[in-house]
Amino acid sequence: MKFGINMLLWTTQLGYEHFPLLAEMKRLGYDGVELPIFAADDARYRDARAELDNLGLECTTVAICTAEANPIGSDPAVRRAAVDAIKQAIHTTHLLGGSVVCGPLHSALGRFVGRRRTDEEWAWCVETLGQVGDFAEQANVTVAVEALNRFESYFLNTADDLRKLVEEVGHPRIRAMYDTFHANIEERDIATAVDCLAPTLAHVHISENHRGTPGEGLVRWAETFEALKTNGYDGWLTIEAFGPSLPDLSAMCIWRELFDSEMGLAERGLAFMRAGIAG
Repeated sequence: MKFGINMLLWTTQLGYEHFPLLAEMKRLGYDGVELPIFAADDARYRDARAELDNLGLECTTVAICTAEANPIGSDPAVRRAAVDAIKQAIHTTHLLGGSVVCGPLHSALGRFVGRRRTDEEWAWCVETLGQVGDFAEQANVTVAVEALNRFESYFLNTADDLRKLVEEVGHPRIRAMYDTFHANIEERDIATAVDCLAPTLAHVHISENHRGTPGEGLVRWAETFEALKTNGYDGWLTIEAFGPSLPDLSAMCIWRELFDSEMGLAERGLAFMRAGIAG
């Protein structure tokens, strides 16, 4: 098992000013960090890779799709843009030395159309993700697709649908991720959800129901950790928490202070994950 933390706790784009935070994560005992890659910037990411290597930290990445590059857009040009955007995220992950890029790479984040998804949208998503599989294989990067709760996406909300999507894409580099925050809203049974995803599971986000410090909310953690162990999961457990200091993430609806300090969350969260997986 590897333990990570998403740098979205501090920033939407890693800069030189954040390098001391990387050193602190190493000091605390994290195996790696998860970097948001919302914009292309090879020079910036090469420098980040050098710093990660210098510290002995591994990394994963997180990316999103936009309305202009939407895998389920009705315009073929928009879907082609989505293929290019996901390939760019894969390229950046490879540049950083990462093995996993995760996120809701099935549709545009936060875009609603006033109805349920259609069969045509489903087919477009399968086709779009299928077009990036070989590129991911060449880069030695796994794309871990994330189901979101109903308030952030209408397209993909449950473990069952996520597994179906991954199986229909049918490429070994297109896999699933499990996020405890979204599952806490959408799933009927935690163990069943983890069991469902287990054959395709490539990444896990550890996120509390209020997006603050893991273990200080209502997520059913004992069931979560037990299900992961029962299914033999041995990949990343990565904390995803947000704070009000990130205006770019207003879509996450963080309107209050959720923790005393980011560093305190990082320290307590790591101890919580270690205890949970060992229990």
